[in-house]
Amino acid sequence: MDLSKVKLITTDMDGTLLNSNHEVSDDFFELFKQIKSQGILFAAASGRPYYSMIDKLSKIKNDIIIVSENGGLGVKNDELFLSNPIDENNFKEISNLVSSINDAHAVFCARDKAYVLSDSEMLLELLKEYYPQYKVVSNSLEITEPIYKVALFHEESSERFIYPFVKHIENRFKVKVSANHWVDISENKANKGHAIALIQEAYNILPEETIAFGDYNNDIEMLKLAKFSFAMKNAHPDVKAVANFETKSNDENGVEYILKQIIDAKEKAIKEL
Repeated sequence: MDLSKVKLITTDMDGTLLNSNHEVSDDFFELFKQIKSQGILFAAASGRPYYSMIDKLSKIKNDIIIVSENGGLGVKNDELFLSNPIDENNFKEISNLVSSINDAHAVFCARDKAYVLSDSEMLLELLKEYYPQYKVVSNSLEITEPIYKVALFHEESSERFIYPFVKHIENRFKVKVSANHWVDISENKANKGHAIALIQEAYNILPEETIAFGDYNNDIEMLKLAKFSFAMKNAHPDVKAVANFETKSNDENGVEYILKQIIDAKEKAIKEL
């Protein structure tokens, strides 16, 4: 595995770069300085909203690419390079479907805030971490701005109790089990793979020069675009089946473990010139 040719690093956030306390390690920020000095491009790609990602990565926000809402939004240096909101008619269809699913709690994700159609105490507590800027609404008709993603929450298991009722629309929308409690619905182009492909094209970077890290099903399209695709030790079985390699868990700094190897490989290649 020759990591000396890596030009693009892209990683998921929750369950991947973030530990179980939703923290980015100090070790990562130190390693990032070396990554930047070696001219390697870095993209964070998450189901989180843009403002939540910026909060976690504020120290380096001006030096990285942010792909939020599973690829619905892409921002670099405060400039939007990607925007895939849900079509207005599609939004109505999805909203009607969501309202028919028992115990499914909907979060409608706009660019700068989330609209919540739920009184679940468990969900509202989680929103403080994932969607801190939110407004509770009684009906999706109250929402007048573009929505990039509909995140459906189940207090026990989204894969068991929500996904079976939305999988029939997978031929027209991107439907992803993104975590134990979450299923995300968006337009087909709103996925991490599409966003990473745009970045690769813009910077003339090949899959053979790309490394990607992920843990859940919303990372699969992204992982497929990297020769050096890594599933976290804690990853969903579907992700491990797609990834070419595996690293340590998010609580064992699995991303940082590989970043150190990239830095070492780059330095070794320079010495051999």
